[in-house]
Amino acid sequence: MSFDAEAVRTRLVQSSVNTNYRSFFVGGLLLAVVGGALFVMSVMTMGAHHRAWHAFQVNWLFWTGVTGGSIAITSVHKLVGAKWSGVIIRLSQATVFFIPVSLVGLLLIQTVGYDDIYGNMVAALGSVSPGKARWLSHSWMFVREFGALAVLYALGIRMIKSDILPDLEMVKAKVTGARRNRFDRMLAGYDEEANHKRLFVSAAIFAPLYAFVMTIVAFDGIMALQPHWFSNLLGAWYFMGAWLAALMLQALLMLHARKAANLDEFISAKQRHDLGKLCFGFTVFWTYLMWAQFLVIWYGNLPEETGFVFARLWGPWRPVGAAVGAGVFIIPFAGLLGVAPKKAPFTLGVIATISLCALWLERYLMVTPSVTLEAGPVFGLPELGPILLFGGLFFFCYAVFAQRFPMVSPRLAMITLEKEASGH
Repeated sequence: MSFDAEAVRTRLVQSSVNTNYRSFFVGGLLLAVVGGALFVMSVMTMGAHHRAWHAFQVNWLFWTGVTGGSIAITSVHKLVGAKWSGVIIRLSQATVFFIPVSLVGLLLIQTVGYDDIYGNMVAALGSVSPGKARWLSHSWMFVREFGALAVLYALGIRMIKSDILPDLEMVKAKVTGARRNRFDRMLAGYDEEANHKRLFVSAAIFAPLYAFVMTIVAFDGIMALQPHWFSNLLGAWYFMGAWLAALMLQALLMLHARKAANLDEFISAKQRHDLGKLCFGFTVFWTYLMWAQFLVIWYGNLPEETGFVFARLWGPWRPVGAAVGAGVFIIPFAGLLGVAPKKAPFTLGVIATISLCALWLERYLMVTPSVTLEAGPVFGLPELGPILLFGGLFFFCYAVFAQRFPMVSPRLAMITLEKEASGH
């Protein structure tokens, strides 16, 4: 089959700036307004405020992890020289606009929501070692967590900006008005060689920093809620779960972009297969980390460790734990085991949706039993509000990125499509 490179490049440039994410913009804004109203109402209602803040913590942990994991996709792909993902890599990069929401959410957690979320921890600090008490002090936790995330996010923005700049040079002739002025400002003083070096240096630093910072987030956002429990593997479980969630989200965004970003002719079955293999592989790796963490706690049989596990796998929380195991491992493992399901858009989309929902449920299971005043799982308006708020803000921020920057890199997409056309 002939491959007209110039014609394909022209269509890619056109597709990169002519996107339609209006449904994300309007729907996200609507969900955020409704969710914000429910959250404020719940916070101001006696007896419901603690449930609202607990749900806020769960959703902040989930979406912060997804954002960090999505940026990490760019880092890893640059480091390994991935060529297959050129058409879809920008779909993960667009999550960078959620960064301000993540930081503001942390500020709210560490200020007005602190007593509701960390009240049990504060009450237990008198019975832990002085070193742990100092580590978990309010001021040190805030400085540590906010500072680490701010550094990680700043580096992620720098990396993604470096990857976008060459594309702005290619597509700027196709845009006008404020968008063209923005591109020209960003390209002022642009040096291709220096920018290329900056991109790979940023990627090399971001990957290990992502693991380190997300470990801090896991320790402070999950393990600190029950300060007598500890697990050295929790950090890895959290940031690899976030990486898995980012891959599953990328699969869904890829399917949506076929129409929203006019990429239907460019997203091939091979690309879906490659992404499906990553989703499958890291599903297995998440399970390996879960089992490694569980096995050590089980055989150690120490009360300060086993209590955390018993509270989540027995009694009223057991159905939630079973749903997490089925949704994150059993269903994706069985569903993505073959080649055909990875290539089929419908199957890949259904499994990615199930996995994402189960990963959210995993965050819920990690947080809520440690802080809730209820006897078991409860779901109502106090829980619904933060879900709609964070989900709505994520899609709204994603749409804002799509309005301002190319949603496909013609430069990287050409590398992918030329390799596919040559049979590689």
